[in-house]
Amino acid sequence: MKYRSVFDIIGPVMIGPSSSHTAGAARIGLLARKLFGTRPKKANVTFYGSFAKTYKGHGTDIAIVGGILGFDTFDQRITQSLSIAKDSNMEVSIHVSDDIPNHPNTARIILDDGNKKLSVCGISVGGGKMEITEVDNFPVRVTGDMPTLFVWHEDRYGLVAAVSEVLAAHKINIGYMEMARKSKGAEALMVIETDQAVSGAIYKEICELSYVNRVSSTPAL
Repeated sequence: MKYRSVFDIIGPVMIGPSSSHTAGAARIGLLARKLFGTRPKKANVTFYGSFAKTYKGHGTDIAIVGGILGFDTFDQRITQSLSIAKDSNMEVSIHVSDDIPNHPNTARIILDDGNKKLSVCGISVGGGKMEITEVDNFPVRVTGDMPTLFVWHEDRYGLVAAVSEVLAAHKINIGYMEMARKSKGAEALMVIETDQAVSGAIYKEICELSYVNRVSSTPAL
């Protein structure tokens, strides 16, 4: 990942102690929460690599749970996130894995509200920056720097064009797009970074397209 300014290296305004192990983790949790859409009843977190070894001393667990609760990196409530989650009846499970990840600061989050589930894998790359590398077992690349649209759909001819046409009709400019599928003609995930936020009315139009199963989005963090 390239840094665009010295402030990307210094890191954000945050609750410490570490920009990579605390702020980056909080942003992974926050993006997962924004994508899920509501406060989950259960949050299952697994740490890998350096996260697994140091999460207690660096507060990675309270940071990522704070993000899942919807707290930004500078929110003082992050320090009490585990207690707040308990008081909110959000069941939190923290695990560590000996599996060797592609990146040392890796976390996997599974959110569940009894009606829907979401799996997100993210990495903290330093300076408070993070990247989501997987959503529901689909490989992706999401930094959270731009408003991002997620479209779960069946892999069918013309659907990418149909979604693009809806966005174009509303003057929404696409900055980046990628699509992953489990196999030809099977379930797929379209990820679209846009220059403008996408409204609920546009979600509805996209949801009404044939073969679209679900639509969600995340704001720029």
